[in-house]
Amino acid sequence: MKLYAMIFLSLFLGKSCTSQTKNDLKTAVLEYTANTRGFYQKITIQNQMVAVSKDRSGTEKAVETKISDADWNQLVGYFETIDLDSLATLKAPTEKRFHDGAAIANLEVTYKDKKYKTTSFDHGYPPEAIKKLVTKINSFAKKE
Repeated sequence: MKLYAMIFLSLFLGKSCTSQTKNDLKTAVLEYTANTRGFYQKITIQNQMVAVSKDRSGTEKAVETKISDADWNQLVGYFETIDLDSLATLKAPTEKRFHDGAAIANLEVTYKDKKYKTTSFDHGYPPEAIKKLVTKINSFAKKE
């Protein structure tokens, strides 16, 4: 009987630990913003949809498009590799935004009712840990 209990608990505990290691993009909202005095861009990704807005005031409706299955799967793969708790501590690789050499960019992730936000970095030069994800997010704005 003890053997059955140990096997059951091992399977149960092992299963719950593996399900916690991957982020699930289906239940997350990604918001990428980049802005300077004369430029604004906000890209929001949720439920396999992307909304791109270039209106800082929010009076114009964002352009929404469905993300293709291939792009979605790639985005999911990048999102699963990110440690959300470390987003706030990532260092920007460049500092062009300090002298108007690049737009100021931020990535905010809302996941399981908690918000994770990066510190500011240069638009086009994200921290290495999120580079693939941010590049993919920005590719949706270029398709417009």
